[in-house]
Amino acid sequence: MACIRKRRGKFVVDYRDALGVRRWASCDTRREAEALLQRVLVEAREPRRAATDTDLTVDDYARRWLTIIQTTVKARTLESYESSLRLHVLPVLGELKVRMLTRAHVKQFVARKLTSGYSLNSVRIMTATLHAMLNEAVEDEIILANPAARRGRSKVLRLAPAAANREEHIKALERGQLAALLAAVAEREPRHHPMFLTMARTGLRLGEAFGLQWRDVDLEQREARVARSVSSGRVDTPKSGKARTIDLSPQVCDLLTRHREAQQAAALSAGRGVPEWVFPSLEGTPLDRANVEKAFKRALRHAGLPSHYSPHSLRHTYASLLLAEGVNVVYVQEQLGHSSIQLTVGTYGRWLRKKAPGAVDALDDSGPSCSVSFGRVNGSKVVAETTSRALKSPQVVDWFGGPRGVRTPDLLIAKKSTARFFGFDEASSCRTINIVNC
Repeated sequence: MACIRKRRGKFVVDYRDALGVRRWASCDTRREAEALLQRVLVEAREPRRAATDTDLTVDDYARRWLTIIQTTVKARTLESYESSLRLHVLPVLGELKVRMLTRAHVKQFVARKLTSGYSLNSVRIMTATLHAMLNEAVEDEIILANPAARRGRSKVLRLAPAAANREEHIKALERGQLAALLAAVAEREPRHHPMFLTMARTGLRLGEAFGLQWRDVDLEQREARVARSVSSGRVDTPKSGKARTIDLSPQVCDLLTRHREAQQAAALSAGRGVPEWVFPSLEGTPLDRANVEKAFKRALRHAGLPSHYSPHSLRHTYASLLLAEGVNVVYVQEQLGHSSIQLTVGTYGRWLRKKAPGAVDALDDSGPSCSVSFGRVNGSKVVAETTSRALKSPQVVDWFGGPRGVRTPDLLIAKKSTARFFGFDEASSCRTINIVNC
């Protein structure tokens, strides 16, 4: 029978797991021991098959998990997972058994990293890695629930910034800054000018620009197919996992035409074939990210712009300028390759037009025959009704307010016959006015 004992200053939880194996766990306080006992009793009631090893430590399971996912995730994602685990998660939690890992351990880990000076985004990446790994442990039936999942009202694990804060971190250039940057690139880094201008006019990610091939570009139709991305020398699908078609502006088409002619001339003089990549290295292979980022920084300094901008800022600039011009957000989403409209609005919401003067005018009725009835004018409420029937009475005149030839439009002093026609009620001091053929 499960119980809690106090031994040598510790509270020991004695229980049997779902497989009938007797286990012990030590806690510093009785409250922690009671919480642990409650959790293990719930787990013990859950029927499950034996895992490969229910006593795996976090360190052992992490190595196994990285081996399993290396063929299913992108190269950069795998590098990020491996780095987060090796440098941050395993030194703190590696010796714990996976099945003994609790939400309290995760909270302590988050608090420790935040107080150590790591940024909110860095800690978010660490916990996201831990969360992904423990999701696999749930699938392997080592644990019943993921202790790194953000549940309940606790704010400790809520590391994702609010939408307003995310927008503030978007580094987008203004139109004048973009022109100055592209001029600096053309002067200082002419080899990269076609690529940077294409990125600024299409919203391509840097890896997608590296992966663009001439067979993907249709200059006559002014469009290109984004079908691959190059990262760390590895060709993969775009970030969204699927290809998309983007539009090309006349300026981009003209520049790419000259760029292809220059490539063909250089290949002919060197006696080699034309590279398949639109923006290749000198050897004809995909460009190296580090070298391109260095070239971008040199152009920034030459243009006198802040150094916090990066090649990815060209993508933000593309989206912000289009939205500021009132372009449909759905179109921008499709061009960027975002998985949802919520992602586009949440990222670039502050550039959306908030006002549309005259937009409500389109709601007004139009046509040769519209009939509107203003009813019960009593000083406090006016109810407007629309009717499709036109009055056939000869008393309907070309203006309203009184009998023909009377200057005043006030029905109160119009003759009673006309007042009765327009629905004037002397007892209630209310009137109904019918406007026909307006």
